[in-house]
Amino acid sequence: MNKRKPKFLDQLSGVMRLKHYSIKTEKSYVHWGRRFILFHKKRHPQEMGAPEVQAFLNYLAVDQHVSASTQNQALNALVFLYKHVIKKELGTINAIRARRPKRLPVVLTREETQKILSLLSGGNHLMASMLYGSGLRLMECLRLRIARSWACVFVFGSKTLIFQANTL
Repeated sequence: MNKRKPKFLDQLSGVMRLKHYSIKTEKSYVHWGRRFILFHKKRHPQEMGAPEVQAFLNYLAVDQHVSASTQNQALNALVFLYKHVIKKELGTINAIRARRPKRLPVVLTREETQKILSLLSGGNHLMASMLYGSGLRLMECLRLRIARSWACVFVFGSKTLIFQANTL
């Protein structure tokens, strides 16, 4: 019987299965291994090292405009490939990092808030007004206990305090 050495990407799959990685992770890492090899014109990864990995990651960030998480996934796949299949440490990789977009919170103006509150009535208006005016969290508002004689709002079991009293 003729025993051939399995293809390189099949070796990667085999190692990942031995280490009990999920099938989706395996497919993803094989995909990144294939793209890395094709990017370097089908050179074997054993002939390459950190500079080639860095060039590939730079290509992904600059030319392909991938997200930061995609670039990190490609990096993790290549580090796994070199560490566990080729058994070679890559060392430091100073690739251009894809930037995560800065997300600003959506803040309503006073006029927008007043318009929204004016469209509500009854209990919904009361709860929305309480949330807006007091800084309560939604579940804190839903769990409020009413003490009519004290003109206070008591919040029990909030995240910040166990017991909190706010005057009306």
